[in-house]
Amino acid sequence: MDCLFCKIIREEIPAKTIYEDEKVIAFNDINPQAPFHALVIPRQHISTLNDISEQDREVVGHMVMVAARLAEEQGFASDGYRAVFNCNNHGGQTVFHIHLHVLGGKAMGWPPYQAKLKSL
Repeated sequence: MDCLFCKIIREEIPAKTIYEDEKVIAFNDINPQAPFHALVIPRQHISTLNDISEQDREVVGHMVMVAARLAEEQGFASDGYRAVFNCNNHGGQTVFHIHLHVLGGKAMGWPPYQAKLKSL
């Protein structure tokens, strides 16, 4: 499979891994949008949120639990953080292997793309 994240999982492409277990790995985003920006990905390839099946429930829930753990370990869980799944092109997904963005370390506004909304 030519998936970028599958290559990271197979260690064909380096990444700064900050957490891993039998179900997921987490690593720092190469284009951080906050002081802390990591991606949590399942070891199993699932292209988009639309492709999640009943059997994937546990791993997707585990991804969210790992995000909360990272926020706690980084010291910003109580102040707040953002955990985001993007889905398909209009949702901003650029790598088609589900991944949970974990962003923290600063206050974040809403909506996240306010500048783009004003131009619509």
